[in-house]
Amino acid sequence: MLIGNVGKEPDVRYYDADQAVAKLSLATTERGYTLKNGTQVPDHTDWHNLLFYRQLAKIVEQYVHKGDKLYIEGRLRYSTYDDPQGKRRYVTEILVENMEMLTPKTRPATDPNRPTSNGSRPSSDGSQPVSMPGTAAPTAAETPDDGGLPF
Repeated sequence: MLIGNVGKEPDVRYYDADQAVAKLSLATTERGYTLKNGTQVPDHTDWHNLLFYRQLAKIVEQYVHKGDKLYIEGRLRYSTYDDPQGKRRYVTEILVENMEMLTPKTRPATDPNRPTSNGSRPSSDGSQPVSMPGTAAPTAAETPDDGGLPF
């Protein structure tokens, strides 16, 4: 699980009859602190590559934007490739299986108790939970060949 902020607008691609794949970067920050001896330890930010598949990718395309705060759950996938100069590169990605949008959104002037499009009621803090248990990231056998994706 990670909680962080989206670094740039999601990159969404479609393949094989309306199947979506979304890719975005997520920044997580460990806050700085002061040691007992007075030494300042600065903030540290890590960037994570996230992949979303199927319906979750379509939700990302429609609702997730740069700067939004997300809670995600997923699993790691490691891969390698050779860059144009022949140097071996290593990639770590998170295949997202569950997501909650934590950035409050402005509500239209309608009934706040009206169910949202996914059937849930809006939460009191303005966050938008998005849990898609039936749309988990595909298994290795179901994952499309990334060689055809230009990202």
